[in-house]
Amino acid sequence: MWAPSMDREFLIDLFADFGPVTIRKMFSGFGISADGTNFALALRAGLYFRADDESIPQYEAEGSKPFQYQTRAKTVTVNSYWQLPARLFDDSEELAIWARSALAAAQRAALRKRPKARKAKAPAKKAAAKKTVAKKPAAKAKRRVGKAKRAHRTG
Repeated sequence: MWAPSMDREFLIDLFADFGPVTIRKMFSGFGISADGTNFALALRAGLYFRADDESIPQYEAEGSKPFQYQTRAKTVTVNSYWQLPARLFDDSEELAIWARSALAAAQRAALRKRPKARKAKAPAKKAAAKKTVAKKPAAKAKRRVGKAKRAHRTG
């Protein structure tokens, strides 16, 4: 699929209708984010937007494919990033709509990844742990005294 030469200035212009984006060097291209959320990759192979179950059918309808890369052993498919249809490079308003959809998909994915809050430990468990720790030195001291008594008796 055709993709223009994508440098930082080209990407800034491309996303002008979408709004301000942050563009950072990543792999063999750039990571594109908005509001601290990465939602697009600009690579030698093309421009890829974040997608999920809600938006993948839109990419499939356009004939787009998910991002793929080759390792020594196999081809890896990254189903969470899909190639932007080439026609959108000439339609900045529609590209902005797709970019908002990609940002929403990335935000949904971030919500799913958030760790669940851990339950607070019960105070009784903490107190029991402290008692156990407090008993250990006393037990060691008793063993030392016992060894000393045995050594004194045999000596």
